[in-house]
Amino acid sequence: MRKILLAAATLLVATGAQGAEIKALITTAMNEAVIVLVPEFEKATGHKVAVSYDPSGGLARRLRGGEFADMILVASPELDKLIAEGKVVNRVDVSRTGIGIAVKKGAPRPDVSTPEALKRTLLNAKSVGHTAPAGGGITALHLLRTFEKLGIAKEVAAKTKLAAGGPNGRVSTLIVSGEAEIAFQQVSELMSNPEVEVIGMLPDELQQITINSAGVTAVAKEADAGRALIAHMTTPAALALYKTKGLGL
Repeated sequence: MRKILLAAATLLVATGAQGAEIKALITTAMNEAVIVLVPEFEKATGHKVAVSYDPSGGLARRLRGGEFADMILVASPELDKLIAEGKVVNRVDVSRTGIGIAVKKGAPRPDVSTPEALKRTLLNAKSVGHTAPAGGGITALHLLRTFEKLGIAKEVAAKTKLAAGGPNGRVSTLIVSGEAEIAFQQVSELMSNPEVEVIGMLPDELQQITINSAGVTAVAKEADAGRALIAHMTTPAALALYKTKGLGL
């Protein structure tokens, strides 16, 4: 902890920023780590950070729609598009995660270790949950392609329950409520709910690894402070934290 605080303090001196108020748009997948890292950063620097969460696609739409932010942390494909559009001026890779599979805590743990085992489990499941494609999350479209690849798209679609995504629409809530027997989402988001149990990841042949990347926006009022926050999120201590949150695969 002492090293983290000293590093952040050094960044504060180097940037010359004091008491800045940073507006940050951050993917929901990073929430469990951000709630630890931001208070450390604020204590070390005197800056204040106002964080707004949403799925990556939703945050990108908000930035394009004119919502102000000093920095943004989203899935790298979305950030790359924003950089190409001139909305963001740089990219720093922060964490990486994959799609996990979960059931309600204490429920039977079906085999999902191979594509064939996953196929059998999905066909036997009474209901399947994942995020709605329209919500801006990055897992939904990949999962739909995965079900097609397994040859069970129609069967799964008939019993799929959709979550809105974002902090108030996590897929894990479908499991807890009993709406979904088994569900898929970025593993960092599933791990944040103590009432569900992650039983595995999508098999390697079907997996989608997501890199979450940050950048300062082109219209940032606190660009130096935003860069300092990003630097704080890429320290060795932060990377160690990510591994405990499903963000360091």
